[in-house]
Amino acid sequence: LPGQTDRHTLPHVDVYSDPSSQKLRTLAKGLAPGYLRFGGTKADFTVFLPDDNHVKAQLWEYTFIFQNKSGKSLISILPYGTEKYLKYEWPLQEELILRNENQNIFDYQTISGSSVDMLYSFANCSGFHLIFGLNALLRNDNNVWNSSNAEQLLKYCQSKQYRISWELGNEPNSFEKKAGIKVDGSQLGKDFIHLHNILKKYPLFQSSSLYGPDVGQPQKHRRKLLNGFLKSAGKVINACTWHQFFKIAYSYGENLNVFISLIYLQIVEKIVPGKKVWLGETGSAFGGGAPGLSDTYVAGFMWLDKLGLSAKLGIDVVIRQVFVGAGSYHLVDSNFDPLPDYWLSLLYKKLVGPKVLNVTIFTHDGDQNRHLRVYMHCARNNRYCIPFGDVTLIALNLSKKTTTIHLPKYFSSKRIDAYRLEPAGEGGLSSRNIQLNGKLLVMVDERTLPELTGSTLPVGSPLQIPGLTFAFYVIRDANVSACK
Repeated sequence: LPGQTDRHTLPHVDVYSDPSSQKLRTLAKGLAPGYLRFGGTKADFTVFLPDDNHVKAQLWEYTFIFQNKSGKSLISILPYGTEKYLKYEWPLQEELILRNENQNIFDYQTISGSSVDMLYSFANCSGFHLIFGLNALLRNDNNVWNSSNAEQLLKYCQSKQYRISWELGNEPNSFEKKAGIKVDGSQLGKDFIHLHNILKKYPLFQSSSLYGPDVGQPQKHRRKLLNGFLKSAGKVINACTWHQFFKIAYSYGENLNVFISLIYLQIVEKIVPGKKVWLGETGSAFGGGAPGLSDTYVAGFMWLDKLGLSAKLGIDVVIRQVFVGAGSYHLVDSNFDPLPDYWLSLLYKKLVGPKVLNVTIFTHDGDQNRHLRVYMHCARNNRYCIPFGDVTLIALNLSKKTTTIHLPKYFSSKRIDAYRLEPAGEGGLSSRNIQLNGKLLVMVDERTLPELTGSTLPVGSPLQIPGLTFAFYVIRDANVSACK
Protein backbone atom coordinates (compact mmCIF):
# COMPACT_ATOMS: atom_id res chain seq x y z
CA LEU A 1 0.00 0.00 0.00
CA PRO A 2 1.18 3.60 -0.52
CA GLY A 3 3.41 4.62 2.36
CA GLN A 4 4.10 1.00 3.29
CA THR A 5 6.41 0.04 0.44
CA ASP A 6 10.15 0.52 0.03
CA ARG A 7 10.67 4.07 -1.16
CA HIS A 8 12.56 2.78 -4.22
CA THR A 9 9.70 0.46 -5.20
CA LEU A 10 6.57 1.82 -6.82
CA PRO A 11 3.33 0.23 -5.57
CA HIS A 12 1.58 -1.85 -8.19
CA VAL A 13 -2.00 -1.51 -9.31
CA ASP A 14 -3.40 -4.84 -10.40
CA VAL A 15 -6.41 -3.49 -12.17
CA TYR A 16 -9.02 -5.79 -11.19
CA SER A 17 -7.20 -8.63 -9.88
CA ASP A 18 -10.49 -10.05 -10.78
CA PRO A 19 -13.27 -9.62 -12.83
CA SER A 20 -13.36 -13.36 -12.30
CA SER A 21 -16.58 -12.95 -10.36
CA GLN A 22 -19.45 -14.33 -12.41
CA LYS A 23 -21.77 -12.11 -10.42
CA LEU A 24 -19.87 -8.96 -11.35
CA ARG A 25 -19.74 -9.93 -15.02
CA THR A 26 -23.49 -10.53 -15.00
CA LEU A 27 -24.11 -7.09 -13.53
CA ALA A 28 -21.78 -5.46 -16.05
CA LYS A 29 -23.37 -7.22 -19.02
CA GLY A 30 -26.76 -5.98 -17.87
CA LEU A 31 -25.63 -2.42 -18.53
CA ALA A 32 -23.95 -3.15 -21.85
CA PRO A 33 -23.36 -1.91 -24.43
CA GLY A 34 -21.34 0.92 -22.99
CA TYR A 35 -17.90 2.26 -22.17
CA LEU A 36 -15.60 1.38 -19.30
CA ARG A 37 -13.31 4.22 -18.30
CA PHE A 38 -10.05 3.50 -16.50
CA GLY A 39 -9.15 6.87 -15.12
CA GLY A 40 -9.56 9.37 -12.34
CA THR A 41 -7.00 11.04 -10.08
CA LYS A 42 -4.79 7.97 -9.78
CA ALA A 43 -4.35 7.71 -13.55
CA ASP A 44 -1.97 10.66 -13.24
CA PHE A 45 0.09 8.82 -10.65
CA THR A 46 0.41 5.51 -12.48
CA VAL A 47 3.36 4.26 -14.53
CA PHE A 48 3.10 1.35 -16.96
CA LEU A 49 5.69 -1.43 -16.55
CA PRO A 50 4.93 -4.39 -18.84
CA ASP A 51 6.79 -6.95 -16.71
CA ASP A 52 6.17 -5.49 -13.26
CA ASN A 53 4.66 -8.55 -11.60
CA HIS A 54 6.73 -8.66 -8.43
CA VAL A 55 4.85 -6.15 -6.33
CA LYS A 56 1.73 -7.15 -4.41
CA ALA A 57 -1.48 -6.34 -6.24
CA GLN A 58 -3.44 -3.26 -5.32
CA LEU A 59 -6.95 -2.17 -6.22
CA TRP A 60 -8.27 0.55 -8.51
CA GLU A 61 -11.32 2.70 -8.82
CA TYR A 62 -13.52 2.09 -11.87
CA THR A 63 -15.90 4.32 -13.73
CA PHE A 64 -18.88 2.97 -15.64
CA ILE A 65 -19.89 4.83 -18.76
CA PHE A 66 -23.50 5.00 -19.66
CA GLN A 67 -23.84 4.99 -23.45
CA ASN A 68 -23.78 2.78 -26.51
CA LYS A 69 -20.76 1.02 -27.99
CA SER A 70 -20.35 -2.51 -29.29
CA GLY A 71 -17.61 -4.90 -28.17
CA LYS A 72 -16.48 -8.42 -28.96
CA SER A 73 -16.29 -11.11 -26.29
CA LEU A 74 -13.15 -12.68 -24.92
CA ILE A 75 -12.84 -15.57 -22.50
CA SER A 76 -10.85 -14.60 -19.44
CA ILE A 77 -9.20 -17.09 -17.11
CA LEU A 78 -8.44 -15.15 -13.94
CA PRO A 79 -6.88 -15.93 -10.56
CA TYR A 80 -8.77 -18.13 -8.12
CA GLY A 81 -9.94 -16.44 -4.93
CA THR A 82 -9.69 -12.89 -6.21
CA GLU A 83 -13.30 -12.09 -5.44
CA LYS A 84 -12.73 -12.95 -1.77
CA TYR A 85 -9.58 -10.84 -1.79
CA LEU A 86 -11.40 -7.86 -3.30
CA LYS A 87 -14.21 -7.99 -0.76
CA TYR A 88 -11.65 -7.98 2.05
CA GLU A 89 -9.50 -5.21 0.59
CA TRP A 90 -12.08 -2.70 -0.62
CA PRO A 91 -13.09 -1.33 2.80
CA LEU A 92 -9.40 -0.78 3.58
CA GLN A 93 -8.83 0.83 0.20
CA GLU A 94 -11.83 3.11 0.67
CA GLU A 95 -10.36 4.51 3.90
CA LEU A 96 -6.97 4.94 2.26
CA ILE A 97 -8.27 6.68 -0.87
CA LEU A 98 -10.46 9.09 1.06
CA ARG A 99 -7.65 9.87 3.51
CA ASN A 100 -5.23 10.55 0.65
CA GLU A 101 -7.78 12.77 -1.10
CA ASN A 102 -8.43 14.77 2.07
CA GLN A 103 -4.71 15.12 2.89
CA ASN A 104 -3.78 15.71 -0.75
CA ILE A 105 -1.34 12.79 -0.72
CA PHE A 106 -0.87 10.79 -3.91
CA ASP A 107 1.77 8.11 -4.38
CA TYR A 108 3.07 6.92 -7.71
CA GLN A 109 2.39 3.28 -8.52
CA THR A 110 2.73 0.90 -11.45
CA ILE A 111 0.37 -1.07 -13.61
CA SER A 112 1.52 -4.28 -15.29
CA GLY A 113 0.85 -5.72 -18.71
CA SER A 114 -1.08 -8.60 -17.14
CA SER A 115 -3.30 -6.07 -15.37
CA VAL A 116 -4.04 -4.35 -18.67
CA ASP A 117 -4.86 -7.79 -20.09
CA MET A 118 -7.42 -8.41 -17.35
CA LEU A 119 -8.97 -4.98 -17.65
CA TYR A 120 -9.33 -5.25 -21.41
CA SER A 121 -10.69 -8.78 -21.16
CA PHE A 122 -13.26 -7.73 -18.56
CA ALA A 123 -14.39 -4.78 -20.69
CA ASN A 124 -14.65 -6.85 -23.85
CA CYS A 125 -16.41 -9.87 -22.41
CA SER A 126 -18.89 -7.57 -20.67
CA GLY A 127 -19.73 -5.68 -23.87
CA PHE A 128 -17.87 -2.44 -23.12
CA HIS A 129 -15.37 -0.36 -25.05
CA LEU A 130 -12.37 0.58 -22.92
CA ILE A 131 -11.24 4.18 -22.46
CA PHE A 132 -7.79 4.36 -20.86
CA GLY A 133 -6.58 7.49 -19.05
CA LEU A 134 -2.86 8.16 -19.63
CA ASN A 135 -0.60 9.85 -17.09
CA ALA A 136 -0.27 13.56 -17.93
CA LEU A 137 2.03 14.42 -14.99
CA LEU A 138 5.10 12.76 -16.54
CA ARG A 139 6.69 15.94 -17.87
CA ASN A 140 10.04 17.16 -19.15
CA ASP A 141 12.01 20.06 -17.69
CA ASN A 142 10.30 22.48 -20.10
CA ASN A 143 6.88 21.34 -18.79
CA VAL A 144 6.10 19.44 -21.99
CA TRP A 145 4.42 16.05 -21.57
CA ASN A 146 6.89 13.15 -21.61
CA SER A 147 5.20 10.53 -23.77
CA SER A 148 7.79 7.75 -23.43
CA ASN A 149 5.84 5.71 -20.85
CA ALA A 150 2.58 6.13 -22.77
CA GLU A 151 4.33 4.85 -25.90
CA GLN A 152 5.38 1.70 -24.01
CA LEU A 153 1.72 1.08 -23.21
CA LEU A 154 0.62 1.82 -26.78
CA LYS A 155 3.24 -0.56 -28.14
CA TYR A 156 2.06 -3.26 -25.72
CA CYS A 157 -1.62 -2.77 -26.61
CA GLN A 158 -0.78 -2.78 -30.33
CA SER A 159 1.00 -6.12 -29.92
CA LYS A 160 -2.08 -7.52 -28.16
CA GLN A 161 -4.48 -6.03 -30.72
CA TYR A 162 -6.41 -4.15 -28.04
CA ARG A 163 -8.81 -1.62 -29.53
CA ILE A 164 -8.89 1.19 -26.97
CA SER A 165 -9.81 4.87 -26.81
CA TRP A 166 -7.67 7.32 -24.86
CA GLU A 167 -7.66 10.22 -22.43
CA LEU A 168 -4.70 12.27 -21.23
CA GLY A 169 -4.90 13.55 -17.68
CA ASN A 170 -7.70 13.94 -15.17
CA GLU A 171 -8.91 17.37 -14.02
CA PRO A 172 -5.84 19.34 -15.16
CA ASN A 173 -7.16 22.32 -13.21
CA SER A 174 -6.04 20.52 -10.03
CA PHE A 175 -2.56 19.43 -11.18
CA GLU A 176 -0.91 22.19 -9.18
CA LYS A 177 -2.79 21.31 -6.00
CA LYS A 178 -2.13 17.58 -6.27
CA ALA A 179 1.35 17.49 -7.78
CA GLY A 180 2.78 21.01 -7.73
CA ILE A 181 2.67 21.12 -11.55
CA LYS A 182 0.85 23.90 -13.39
CA VAL A 183 -0.24 23.33 -16.99
CA ASP A 184 -2.23 25.94 -18.88
CA GLY A 185 -4.79 25.15 -21.54
CA SER A 186 -2.55 25.96 -24.47
CA GLN A 187 0.22 23.63 -23.31
CA LEU A 188 -2.27 20.88 -22.48
CA GLY A 189 -3.63 21.23 -26.00
CA LYS A 190 -0.14 20.80 -27.43
CA ASP A 191 0.26 17.65 -25.33
CA PHE A 192 -2.97 16.27 -26.82
CA ILE A 193 -1.79 17.08 -30.34
CA HIS A 194 1.44 15.22 -29.53
CA LEU A 195 -0.56 12.19 -28.37
CA HIS A 196 -2.79 12.42 -31.45
CA ASN A 197 0.30 12.30 -33.67
CA ILE A 198 1.71 9.34 -31.74
CA LEU A 199 -1.54 7.38 -32.19
CA LYS A 200 -1.20 7.88 -35.95
CA LYS A 201 2.04 5.85 -35.87
CA TYR A 202 0.23 2.70 -34.71
CA PRO A 203 -1.98 1.00 -37.32
CA LEU A 204 -4.47 -0.12 -34.67
CA PHE A 205 -4.82 3.36 -33.13
CA GLN A 206 -4.94 5.55 -36.21
CA SER A 207 -8.70 5.75 -35.88
CA SER A 208 -8.84 5.57 -32.06
CA SER A 209 -10.91 8.17 -30.28
CA LEU A 210 -9.29 10.76 -28.04
CA TYR A 211 -11.25 12.49 -25.27
CA GLY A 212 -10.46 15.40 -22.96
CA PRO A 213 -9.58 17.55 -21.16
CA ASP A 214 -11.74 16.22 -18.25
CA VAL A 215 -11.80 19.65 -16.63
CA GLY A 216 -13.68 20.22 -13.37
CA GLN A 217 -17.01 22.03 -13.10
CA PRO A 218 -17.13 25.67 -14.19
CA GLN A 219 -15.15 28.31 -12.35
CA LYS A 220 -13.28 31.21 -13.86
CA HIS A 221 -9.82 29.61 -14.01
CA ARG A 222 -11.28 26.33 -15.32
CA ARG A 223 -13.14 28.13 -18.08
CA LYS A 224 -9.88 29.83 -19.02
CA LEU A 225 -8.09 26.48 -19.13
CA LEU A 226 -10.81 24.94 -21.30
CA ASN A 227 -10.80 27.95 -23.61
CA GLY A 228 -7.06 27.70 -24.18
CA PHE A 229 -7.20 23.95 -24.62
CA LEU A 230 -9.96 24.05 -27.25
CA LYS A 231 -8.21 26.79 -29.23
CA SER A 232 -5.09 24.65 -29.27
CA ALA A 233 -6.43 21.09 -29.63
CA GLY A 234 -10.18 21.26 -30.11
CA LYS A 235 -9.94 19.68 -33.55
CA VAL A 236 -8.04 16.54 -32.47
CA ILE A 237 -10.45 15.37 -29.76
CA ASN A 238 -13.58 13.36 -30.53
CA ALA A 239 -15.52 14.84 -27.62
CA CYS A 240 -14.89 17.53 -25.02
CA THR A 241 -15.21 16.13 -21.48
CA TRP A 242 -15.94 17.84 -18.17
CA HIS A 243 -16.67 16.62 -14.64
CA GLN A 244 -19.53 17.45 -12.28
CA PHE A 245 -20.32 16.49 -8.68
CA PHE A 246 -22.69 18.08 -6.21
CA LYS A 247 -20.79 19.77 -3.41
CA ILE A 248 -23.39 19.11 -0.74
CA ALA A 249 -25.44 16.10 0.23
CA TYR A 250 -28.88 15.81 -1.30
CA SER A 251 -31.74 17.65 0.34
CA TYR A 252 -35.28 18.03 -0.90
CA GLY A 253 -34.92 21.78 -1.15
CA GLU A 254 -31.81 21.62 -3.32
CA ASN A 255 -32.36 22.90 -6.82
CA LEU A 256 -31.35 20.12 -9.20
CA ASN A 257 -30.78 22.73 -11.88
CA VAL A 258 -27.43 23.60 -10.31
CA PHE A 259 -26.12 20.73 -12.42
CA ILE A 260 -26.75 22.56 -15.68
CA SER A 261 -23.63 24.14 -17.11
CA LEU A 262 -24.51 25.96 -20.28
CA ILE A 263 -21.19 27.83 -19.93
CA TYR A 264 -19.10 24.87 -21.09
CA LEU A 265 -21.55 24.04 -23.86
CA GLN A 266 -21.38 27.63 -25.08
CA ILE A 267 -17.57 27.71 -24.93
CA VAL A 268 -17.27 24.50 -26.95
CA GLU A 269 -19.84 25.58 -29.54
CA LYS A 270 -18.12 28.95 -29.98
CA ILE A 271 -14.59 27.59 -30.42
CA VAL A 272 -15.21 24.18 -32.02
CA PRO A 273 -18.75 24.29 -33.50
CA GLY A 274 -20.46 20.93 -33.60
CA LYS A 275 -18.00 19.21 -31.26
CA LYS A 276 -19.67 16.69 -28.96
CA VAL A 277 -19.66 17.38 -25.23
CA TRP A 278 -19.52 14.51 -22.74
CA LEU A 279 -20.06 14.51 -19.01
CA GLY A 280 -16.76 12.72 -18.51
CA GLU A 281 -17.18 11.85 -14.84
CA THR A 282 -20.04 12.37 -12.45
CA GLY A 283 -21.73 11.04 -9.34
CA SER A 284 -23.98 12.26 -6.56
CA ALA A 285 -21.42 14.01 -4.34
CA PHE A 286 -17.70 14.74 -4.62
CA GLY A 287 -14.94 13.19 -2.51
CA GLY A 288 -16.12 9.60 -2.83
CA GLY A 289 -19.78 10.44 -2.30
CA ALA A 290 -21.86 11.06 0.81
CA PRO A 291 -22.03 7.88 2.96
CA GLY A 292 -25.57 6.87 3.77
CA LEU A 293 -26.91 8.96 0.89
CA SER A 294 -24.96 8.27 -2.29
CA ASP A 295 -25.45 4.51 -1.93
CA THR A 296 -29.16 4.68 -1.10
CA TYR A 297 -32.50 5.19 -2.81
CA VAL A 298 -32.53 8.97 -2.36
CA ALA A 299 -29.46 9.42 -4.61
CA GLY A 300 -31.58 8.18 -7.50
CA PHE A 301 -33.29 11.56 -7.78
CA MET A 302 -30.00 13.22 -8.69
CA TRP A 303 -28.84 10.41 -10.96
CA LEU A 304 -32.07 10.10 -12.95
CA ASP A 305 -32.50 13.85 -13.21
CA LYS A 306 -28.90 14.25 -14.36
CA LEU A 307 -29.45 11.70 -17.11
CA GLY A 308 -32.61 13.47 -18.21
CA LEU A 309 -31.07 16.94 -18.20
CA SER A 310 -27.92 15.75 -19.97
CA ALA A 311 -29.92 14.24 -22.80
CA LYS A 312 -32.08 17.34 -23.05
CA LEU A 313 -28.97 19.51 -23.38
CA GLY A 314 -27.49 17.28 -26.07
CA ILE A 315 -24.87 15.62 -23.85
CA ASP A 316 -25.08 12.12 -25.26
CA VAL A 317 -22.56 10.34 -23.01
CA VAL A 318 -22.66 10.40 -19.20
CA ILE A 319 -19.86 8.67 -17.31
CA ARG A 320 -20.84 7.38 -13.88
CA GLN A 321 -18.34 7.42 -11.04
CA VAL A 322 -18.10 4.53 -10.20
CA PHE A 323 -19.29 1.11 -11.35
CA VAL A 324 -17.55 -0.70 -8.51
CA GLY A 325 -14.81 0.31 -6.08
CA ALA A 326 -13.98 2.60 -3.21
CA GLY A 327 -16.28 5.36 -2.01
CA SER A 328 -20.03 5.38 -1.54
CA TYR A 329 -21.18 6.53 -4.99
CA HIS A 330 -20.76 3.13 -6.64
CA LEU A 331 -23.44 1.17 -8.50
CA VAL A 332 -22.28 -2.16 -7.06
CA ASP A 333 -21.09 -2.47 -3.45
CA SER A 334 -18.06 -4.32 -2.07
CA ASN A 335 -20.05 -7.58 -1.86
CA PHE A 336 -20.91 -7.21 -5.55
CA ASP A 337 -24.53 -6.54 -4.65
CA PRO A 338 -26.33 -3.99 -6.87
CA LEU A 339 -27.42 -0.76 -5.17
CA PRO A 340 -30.53 1.30 -6.05
CA ASP A 341 -28.71 3.38 -8.68
CA TYR A 342 -27.70 0.16 -10.46
CA TRP A 343 -31.32 -0.91 -10.89
CA LEU A 344 -32.25 2.62 -11.95
CA SER A 345 -29.46 2.55 -14.54
CA LEU A 346 -30.55 -0.87 -15.76
CA LEU A 347 -34.13 0.30 -16.29
CA TYR A 348 -32.93 3.44 -18.04
CA LYS A 349 -30.86 1.35 -20.44
CA LYS A 350 -33.82 -0.96 -21.13
CA LEU A 351 -36.55 1.63 -21.58
CA VAL A 352 -35.07 4.97 -22.69
CA GLY A 353 -33.95 5.57 -26.26
CA PRO A 354 -31.48 8.25 -27.36
CA LYS A 355 -33.99 10.53 -29.10
CA VAL A 356 -35.27 13.31 -26.79
CA LEU A 357 -38.77 14.83 -27.02
CA ASN A 358 -40.01 18.11 -25.59
CA VAL A 359 -42.48 17.79 -22.71
CA THR A 360 -43.86 20.23 -20.15
CA ILE A 361 -46.28 19.64 -17.29
CA PHE A 362 -48.58 22.31 -15.86
CA THR A 363 -50.93 22.40 -12.91
CA HIS A 364 -54.66 23.03 -13.31
CA ASP A 365 -54.15 26.76 -12.75
CA GLY A 366 -51.59 26.95 -15.54
CA ASP A 367 -48.45 27.24 -13.43
CA GLN A 368 -45.55 24.86 -13.94
CA ASN A 369 -45.32 22.13 -11.31
CA ARG A 370 -41.97 22.62 -9.58
CA HIS A 371 -42.21 19.45 -7.53
CA LEU A 372 -42.54 17.24 -10.60
CA ARG A 373 -39.68 16.82 -13.04
CA VAL A 374 -40.39 15.04 -16.31
CA TYR A 375 -38.47 13.98 -19.41
CA MET A 376 -39.66 12.15 -22.50
CA HIS A 377 -37.75 10.01 -25.01
CA CYS A 378 -38.55 7.64 -27.80
CA ALA A 379 -38.66 4.20 -26.22
CA ARG A 380 -35.61 1.96 -26.51
CA ASN A 381 -36.22 -0.01 -29.70
CA ASN A 382 -34.80 -3.28 -28.44
CA ARG A 383 -37.52 -3.37 -25.79
CA TYR A 384 -40.52 -1.96 -27.63
CA CYS A 385 -41.59 -1.89 -31.26
CA ILE A 386 -40.19 0.75 -33.60
CA PRO A 387 -43.12 0.84 -36.09
CA PHE A 388 -45.61 1.98 -33.47
CA GLY A 389 -43.76 5.07 -32.21
CA ASP A 390 -43.64 4.12 -28.50
CA VAL A 391 -42.41 6.77 -26.05
CA THR A 392 -41.03 6.66 -22.50
CA LEU A 393 -41.98 9.29 -19.93
CA ILE A 394 -39.61 9.72 -16.97
CA ALA A 395 -41.17 11.32 -13.89
CA LEU A 396 -39.65 12.36 -10.54
CA ASN A 397 -42.00 13.41 -7.74
CA LEU A 398 -40.08 15.62 -5.31
CA SER A 399 -43.18 16.26 -3.23
CA LYS A 400 -44.07 14.17 -0.19
CA LYS A 401 -47.60 13.81 -1.56
CA THR A 402 -48.86 11.59 -4.36
CA THR A 403 -48.90 13.44 -7.66
CA THR A 404 -51.32 12.73 -10.50
CA ILE A 405 -50.40 13.25 -14.16
CA HIS A 406 -53.17 13.58 -16.73
CA LEU A 407 -51.81 12.90 -20.20
CA PRO A 408 -53.06 14.76 -23.29
CA LYS A 409 -56.17 13.35 -24.94
CA TYR A 410 -54.02 12.06 -27.78
CA PHE A 411 -52.67 9.40 -25.40
CA SER A 412 -55.97 8.65 -23.64
CA SER A 413 -56.62 5.48 -25.64
CA LYS A 414 -53.09 4.11 -25.40
CA ARG A 415 -51.77 1.24 -23.31
CA ILE A 416 -49.24 2.29 -20.70
CA ASP A 417 -46.66 0.13 -18.93
CA ALA A 418 -45.69 1.60 -15.56
CA TYR A 419 -42.32 0.98 -13.89
CA ARG A 420 -42.58 2.60 -10.46
CA LEU A 421 -39.50 2.55 -8.22
CA GLU A 422 -39.78 2.92 -4.45
CA PRO A 423 -37.49 2.21 -1.48
CA ALA A 424 -37.81 -1.28 -0.02
CA GLY A 425 -37.52 -2.47 3.56
CA GLU A 426 -36.49 -0.33 6.49
CA GLY A 427 -34.74 2.99 6.06
CA GLY A 428 -37.18 4.74 3.75
CA LEU A 429 -35.31 7.09 1.44
CA SER A 430 -32.03 5.90 3.00
CA SER A 431 -32.71 2.28 2.06
CA ARG A 432 -30.09 0.39 0.08
CA ASN A 433 -32.85 -1.72 -1.47
CA ILE A 434 -35.35 -0.82 -4.13
CA GLN A 435 -38.62 -2.29 -5.37
CA LEU A 436 -40.18 -2.22 -8.82
CA ASN A 437 -43.99 -2.08 -8.77
CA GLY A 438 -43.92 -3.42 -5.23
CA LYS A 439 -41.46 -6.26 -5.90
CA LEU A 440 -37.96 -6.25 -4.36
CA LEU A 441 -35.25 -6.20 -7.03
CA VAL A 442 -32.58 -8.85 -6.42
CA MET A 443 -30.51 -11.09 -8.68
CA VAL A 444 -32.06 -14.49 -9.41
CA ASP A 445 -28.60 -16.04 -9.14
CA GLU A 446 -25.05 -15.05 -10.05
CA ARG A 447 -25.74 -15.54 -13.75
CA THR A 448 -29.26 -14.15 -13.95
CA LEU A 449 -30.81 -10.72 -13.50
CA PRO A 450 -34.52 -10.52 -12.72
CA GLU A 451 -36.94 -9.78 -15.51
CA LEU A 452 -37.94 -6.12 -15.37
CA THR A 453 -41.62 -6.05 -16.21
CA GLY A 454 -44.02 -3.16 -16.18
CA SER A 455 -47.51 -3.02 -14.77
CA THR A 456 -50.07 -2.34 -17.48
CA LEU A 457 -52.44 0.46 -16.46
CA PRO A 458 -56.12 0.65 -17.39
CA VAL A 459 -56.58 2.55 -20.64
CA GLY A 460 -57.28 6.24 -20.03
CA SER A 461 -56.30 6.19 -16.37
CA PRO A 462 -54.13 9.02 -14.96
CA LEU A 463 -50.59 8.34 -13.77
CA GLN A 464 -50.34 8.18 -9.98
CA ILE A 465 -46.81 8.78 -8.62
CA PRO A 466 -46.37 8.33 -4.85
CA GLY A 467 -44.53 11.03 -2.95
CA LEU A 468 -40.71 11.07 -3.14
CA THR A 469 -40.52 8.39 -5.82
CA PHE A 470 -39.65 8.17 -9.50
CA ALA A 471 -41.03 6.14 -12.38
CA PHE A 472 -40.86 5.27 -16.07
CA TYR A 473 -44.04 5.11 -18.14
CA VAL A 474 -43.90 3.52 -21.58
CA ILE A 475 -46.80 4.65 -23.76
CA ARG A 476 -47.48 1.82 -26.21
CA ASP A 477 -48.61 2.35 -29.82
CA ALA A 478 -48.15 6.07 -29.25
CA ASN A 479 -47.70 6.65 -32.97
CA VAL A 480 -45.25 9.51 -32.40
CA SER A 481 -43.77 10.13 -35.82
CA ALA A 482 -40.34 11.14 -34.49
CA CYS A 483 -40.05 7.71 -32.87
CA LYS A 484 -40.89 5.56 -35.87
